[in-house]
Amino acid sequence: MGGSLGCHRSIPRDPSELGRKLSAACNFSDVLVKQQLQQQQQQEQDEDKQQQHQQQQQCLDINSCTEEELMTLPGVTRALARNIVQHRARIGGFRRVEDLALVSGFGAARLQLVKPEICVNGHTGGSPSSSSSSTSLSSSTPCNGVSADVSANFSNQNSSSKSSPTDSLPPGGPGQMASSRPKGVQQQERASHQGRPLMRVATWDLQRCSSDKANNPGVREVVCMTLLENDIKLLAVQDLADQEALNKFCAELNQPSLFNVRKWKGPRGVWKCAASEKPTAESSEGSEYSGFLWDSSAGIELKEAVVMDSAATNGNGNHGQPKLFLARFSIGSSELTLVNVHLKTLALPKEQNGRKHGSHRPKNHRLSTAVQDTLRGSKDVLVLGGFGLPPDSTELDGLKKEKLTALLPPSIYTNISTRSPQGTSALDNIWASRTMKKMYSGHCSVVREGLTNPWIPDNWSWGGVASEHCPVMAEFYLDVVAKEPLQNGSSVAVLERDDIMPKHER
Repeated sequence: MGGSLGCHRSIPRDPSELGRKLSAACNFSDVLVKQQLQQQQQQEQDEDKQQQHQQQQQCLDINSCTEEELMTLPGVTRALARNIVQHRARIGGFRRVEDLALVSGFGAARLQLVKPEICVNGHTGGSPSSSSSSTSLSSSTPCNGVSADVSANFSNQNSSSKSSPTDSLPPGGPGQMASSRPKGVQQQERASHQGRPLMRVATWDLQRCSSDKANNPGVREVVCMTLLENDIKLLAVQDLADQEALNKFCAELNQPSLFNVRKWKGPRGVWKCAASEKPTAESSEGSEYSGFLWDSSAGIELKEAVVMDSAATNGNGNHGQPKLFLARFSIGSSELTLVNVHLKTLALPKEQNGRKHGSHRPKNHRLSTAVQDTLRGSKDVLVLGGFGLPPDSTELDGLKKEKLTALLPPSIYTNISTRSPQGTSALDNIWASRTMKKMYSGHCSVVREGLTNPWIPDNWSWGGVASEHCPVMAEFYLDVVAKEPLQNGSSVAVLERDDIMPKHER
C-alpha cells in the first residue's frame, strides 16, 4: 500500500502540469547537449591551434629563411638555395609554397619532397594562406618570362594597397592574374612638343591573333594597356586569325573589365576598329587578316580602306605574297594614308615527278610596280608592318626608290621572347614618305616593357609574351582635333575593292 500511495502522490492531479514538467526536462536536456557540443568543438579548435602552432614551429618559412636554413631541406644544394633567395627577392616574396616549383632548378618533384617541411608566413603547403584566398597584391604570381624589374616594380607599387584585383578568370590558368605593369609614359609631357601637338602611330604583328587568343585576359590586358600607357592613337595590326579579334580589344578599351585596365587613370579615348573583310594572306595555318585600331576621340576618322589584290607577285605572276591593306584616315586638317604590310619569305619550290619546278630561286618579298604607283599617287604615306627583313636589305630598294625612309635602323631589334627579351632580328618597321618625314618628331621606338603576363602560356609554363613581335611606334606633328564620337559601336565597315586611289603629287 505504501508503495502504491507514494507512487500515487507523485502523479500530479492537473494533467497540464505533467506536460510542463516534461517540457522543462526536454529543454534542460537540450541545453546539456548543446553545452557538450560546444565544449567538444572548443576542444577540437584548441587541439587544431596547438597542432598548427607546432607545425609552424617545425616548418621552415621560405619567405624569411636563409640560404643555410634552406640547405637543411632534402635535395637543396647551396646553388639551389641561392636561386631560391634570389627568386624570392625578385618577386617580393612567395605567395604560397607551390610557387617554389617555379624557381630555376627546383621543379615539381623536389617540391613534393620538401612540401611537408616548408610554409609561407606560417601557412603550410596543405592549406592556402589568407593572402592567397584574397588574391593579395603584395607579390605577383611568379612566372617565367616576367622580368625582375617589372616584378619588383609591381611589388613596390602595391605593397601599400589593401584591396586586390579579383578578376573573373576562366579555368585552366594560374589561380590569379596579379600582373604587373611598367611605369607608363607621362602623356601630359608627350602630348605636345615645343607647343606643337603630337600623335603616336604604331604597328604590331599580333601573331595569329584569333578571337580565342584575344579572349585570353593576359593577351587582352597586354594589348590594351600597351596602347594606353604609350599614348598610341592609331595602330596597324597584322596576322589576325579572324576578323572578330579586334572587337575584343575595342570592347575592353571602351568598357574595361580587367583590373589594370579599369584602374587606368589617364585618358581612355573612344576606340574603333576595322579589319579586312577579305584575307590578306593564306598559309598552312589558315587565312590571315589585317586591321586598324584607333582612338576616335583624338579626331581620327577612317575615310576608306582597301585590300589590294595586286600587292606583290612571286616572279611567276602568281599572287603568292600577302596583300596590302590600305587605309585613308582624316586627322584634323591632315589626310594620312597607311599601308599595312605583312610580307613573308616565299616557300621553296615544290617537287613533282622527282624534279623541282620553277627556275627562280625563292625570292624575298619586294613591292610590286602597282603598289609603287599607288604610293606615288598619295602625299602623306606611312608604310608600316612586318617586312621580314632589315631595312637595309636590297629587297626593299623599291621603297627607297619611292623616297620612303625607314624610321628604325637595322641595329634595333623588333622581336621578343622570354628567352631572348632583347630580340635578335629587325623585321618590323615604319617607312615614311618625304612629307611625313617633315612631320616626324624624331622619336621612333620599340616597346619592350609590359608585353608579358602571368596568364599567357609560355611553352609548358606561364608568363609568356602576347606576341613574338614588339610594337613599333613613331611620333608625328599632326593637327589633332578632339571630336565627340558617335556612339554607334566600335566596328567600322570596310570598303573592299581593287581599284587604285586617285593620284596626287607627293
